[in-house]
Amino acid sequence: MAMEQALSPIPVARVDFPYRKAGKSFPDKAPVLVQCVKDEVRAFADSLGVATTEIVIGGRSMGGRMCSMAIADENDPLQVAALLLISYPLHPPKKPDKLRIEHLPQLTSRTLVISGTRDEFGTPDELTQAFSVVPGDVQWQWIENARHELARKDELVADVAADWIRAL
Repeated sequence: MAMEQALSPIPVARVDFPYRKAGKSFPDKAPVLVQCVKDEVRAFADSLGVATTEIVIGGRSMGGRMCSMAIADENDPLQVAALLLISYPLHPPKKPDKLRIEHLPQLTSRTLVISGTRDEFGTPDELTQAFSVVPGDVQWQWIENARHELARKDELVADVAADWIRAL
């Protein structure tokens, strides 16, 4: 909701994945989640009468990762204006060898990554190293002393994101 307020009057759509809508606590497999992103973005673009290339997409943690995977899909890439990743889950906590980066070399969209400097899913050094393979422009915003959940930082995150989106 903070993002909607910060971006007003720019239209914003919030989307729940199918497992959330069904009341399940465990996510669907990645292909289902990625298809959901594609379907929702394309439907939102249609509802606005614009191409998906005029839309910035993104999400927090797994949601952002699924958005990045939708853009990087080699068979049916989602073409968008830019990508916003909030608390990208680079690896599970305490498992830095389990990187979630296979798709990053296909990520050509302009990207803003907002993350806490104490995020247990990826440190600033780990994230910048992992994203060095991204051919598109990647910008970083670090929230000092914040962990993965970015507790009590909604307005700050929304303001940073809104400033970046408006400057595109």
